[in-house]
Amino acid sequence: MARHGGGRGWYGKVLGAAFGVTLLAAGASMWTAQAGAAGGSSPKATASATPGSEVEPVAVTIAHASDAGARGVNITIDDGPDPVWTPQVLDVLREYGVKATFCMVGMQAQAHPDLVKKVVAAGHRLCDHSVSHDTTMDKQSETYQKQQILDAERMITEASGGVRPMYYRAPGGAFTPYSRTLAASHGMRPLGWNVDTEDFEQPGTDAIVATVERELPGGPTVLFHDAGGDRSQTVEALRRILPRLKEQGYSFGFPVR
Repeated sequence: MARHGGGRGWYGKVLGAAFGVTLLAAGASMWTAQAGAAGGSSPKATASATPGSEVEPVAVTIAHASDAGARGVNITIDDGPDPVWTPQVLDVLREYGVKATFCMVGMQAQAHPDLVKKVVAAGHRLCDHSVSHDTTMDKQSETYQKQQILDAERMITEASGGVRPMYYRAPGGAFTPYSRTLAASHGMRPLGWNVDTEDFEQPGTDAIVATVERELPGGPTVLFHDAGGDRSQTVEALRRILPRLKEQGYSFGFPVR
């Protein structure tokens, strides 16, 4: 799974500030770090993202399949929301009647709650993509992983007006047994991908479209981005590929839970 150039991803430059924000948020929350070996007993938090609400645990395995069946496609959009690109992505999805899963970075959700609410209002699903998009999550302590996942869950839920993320996608695919178990215990199915469009590297619209067409037979979950740079190629690629896939008999759904 791609790690967007390695290291701590495009949020690396602000990670120090993000870490400070996260510590403050963690101090204000009732969550406490869980010790123990990865893959051991299910981690639990002392409070949920929305006080008084309950969540049902989901499977800890990484989801790839589509709830739309054998000819289903899951469009997933990472790293936003972004005030320039997320509205354009939403416009294209609306134009073709497609629902998607938006894997949001907690800092971005907190900064742009209006966009989070627009995503929800349009019928799309939310996914926790950590607080600061640290692609070295699998090398970090369980305390740090928990902070990144649960603080992002809270940020996204608050920004949305109370709608919880239904999935957790580790930045760069940097899952651990611990992070998967923690996310699943909070009702967030770990989410992978089958098709990395490599749109983050801006290879050109034609290349993005060609990658989807070439790799989609290998699995239904397609990875795009709506933040982290100029996403005009992504917007145009979606405008081309969505009607083309419909013509080929595909339908659009959500990742299984």
